[in-house]
Amino acid sequence: MKPFRALSLALALGVGAQAMPAWADFDSESRPTGGASGDPNFQVQNPPAFAMIGDLLVARPLLIAATVVGAGLFVVSLPFTAAGGNMGAAGKALVVDPGKAAFVRCLGCTDSGYNKGR
Repeated sequence: MKPFRALSLALALGVGAQAMPAWADFDSESRPTGGASGDPNFQVQNPPAFAMIGDLLVARPLLIAATVVGAGLFVVSLPFTAAGGNMGAAGKALVVDPGKAAFVRCLGCTDSGYNKGR
């Protein structure tokens, strides 16, 4: 086989292999939960416009404020949580969870888009 034909075949197969996930999820608009794989780590949500507006104007500022207040409360409670041995759980509940809901979740969505580590 000539080098040009081998290169063009390799490029065609490479591009085709990279496009396969897009082909597999092509029908995702017709499903209410999204992804064709059914994997909960790759769910797609399509929230309505009023949910996005409410999230932007009400929920996000409150979640950011909850993250800041939670960080302050975590620092205040740090001696007690360190003595009890549950610093990780307190940090997750007071800082990480509200921060994740404020910054990782898509606008108007109810669940976080990043589900790894749950």
